[in-house]
Amino acid sequence: MNFIKRLFGRDKEVTDAAGFWKWFQQRERSFHSAISKEQRINEDFLDLLMSKLKNLNSWFACSAGMYDAATAELIITAQGDVKTFVFAEELVSVAPSIPGWRFTALKPATGLDITIEMDGYKFNDQEMSFFSRDNSEYPDEIEITIVHNHFSETNKEIITNGAFIFLDNALGELNTATLLDNVQIDAPDTGGSELIPLEKLNDFLVWKEKEFIEKYNGTRHNTDGDSYSILEGKDDRGLPSIALVNQELLGWDAKASHPG
Repeated sequence: MNFIKRLFGRDKEVTDAAGFWKWFQQRERSFHSAISKEQRINEDFLDLLMSKLKNLNSWFACSAGMYDAATAELIITAQGDVKTFVFAEELVSVAPSIPGWRFTALKPATGLDITIEMDGYKFNDQEMSFFSRDNSEYPDEIEITIVHNHFSETNKEIITNGAFIFLDNALGELNTATLLDNVQIDAPDTGGSELIPLEKLNDFLVWKEKEFIEKYNGTRHNTDGDSYSILEGKDDRGLPSIALVNQELLGWDAKASHPG
């Protein structure tokens, strides 16, 4: 025990990216061994790493595995929290170059032909399908319902978590958060909605984006020649407030793609 203390020194609290990577480099050999041998991964790697990541950002999490026969990959994830994406990317951007290691920010897309097992349930294109929900108030948004064959009120939380984990891995963490505006998880009884095979989800997303661009590209309003009015008032503290109002848009007969 004394030898270990002399080797590593006191395990100081990690408070910034530089401190985290310095701490990681001191232990990277034992971390690599745990991953490559698939032995005591939680005790000798994940538990230690997660405690340091949480010090940097409460949304940080990670996954790890062998990228190839000699290279271990550490993925820093933001658990789908869009506001945290930039911090995960910044942390990875200052990672040191360590032989035998690959560092990745956010879960990359692995494709829809994967299977994830969780709490006795499978999440794949055999057990799940989807249908689209169009919203006339927000025509640019993509809203879908993922249907799982075994969804019920008793396992709702498990199936929902598993479905979102599947999407994060299949589409990639960034795509799941930015391409899908609203996702619901439900049972096979969809009230007559036509189910689409899950394997077609990528094609569907490409089609929806293309459809929106083509449909609304011609109704864009050019504001260069518009007339404006200036409104001035005071707030409760007597401080002035000034607003610039586009008079032309007040009478525009088209529908805004991003209503305020």
